[in-house]
Amino acid sequence: MTTPALPPSREQSRTTSTEESITAWALAARSGDPDALDLFVRALHRDVRRYVTYLGADPQSADDLTQDTFLRALGSLHRFEGRSSARTWLLSIARRAVVDSIRYSLSRPRLSDTDDWESAAERTQPRDLPGFDDGVALNELLDTLPNDRREAFVLTQLVGLPYAEAARLSDCPIGTVRSRVARARTSLVTWLDEAERRAPAPAAA
Repeated sequence: MTTPALPPSREQSRTTSTEESITAWALAARSGDPDALDLFVRALHRDVRRYVTYLGADPQSADDLTQDTFLRALGSLHRFEGRSSARTWLLSIARRAVVDSIRYSLSRPRLSDTDDWESAAERTQPRDLPGFDDGVALNELLDTLPNDRREAFVLTQLVGLPYAEAARLSDCPIGTVRSRVARARTSLVTWLDEAERRAPAPAAA
C-alpha cells in the first residue's frame, strides 16, 4: 500500500510562492519591466550581502561585492530562463564575484607584512564592550569553519535556501550539503558551549 504524500505545510507553501514571485520578477525584468527589476533587487539584496560576507568578504568590501553581483546579474539577465530559481542563479553570480575578488587580491603586490592594517587594528579592540554586535561574534565563529561547511550552513540556515538548491549551487549531492550543515551546526554548538563556560559569572547585584 502506497502512503499518500503529505500536503505541503503553510510555511513551505509560502516559501515556494515567494521564490516563484522572485523568479517571475527576474523574468519580467529581463523583458524590460523596471518595476519588476526593482522588486527583484529589493527581494534579494540582503541575502546577497549576507552571502558574500560569510564567504569571507570583510564588511567594507561586502557592499562593493554586492553591487558587483547585481551589475553582473543585470548584464546577463537576458540569458536567465528560469530553469532554476532566481535566488540560486543570483547567488551563483555572487559566488563568482567573491572568487574573482579573492584572485585579484592575491595577485596584487603587498606593500607591508600586514595586508589589511585596518582589520588587524580592529581585531585588537576589546570584544566585551556594551553594544557589541552579536552578529560579529557569529561571523568570527563561522570563519573558523572549513569553507565548504561554512557555505552550506550560510546558504541553508542564514539565507534560507532549500537543501536541493544549495546542492545545485555548490555542485555537490544533497546528502553532502546535509552532512556539511550537520557538522557545522555541531561545531558551532560546541564552540558556543565552550565560550559560555569560559565567560565570567555576572557579579551579584
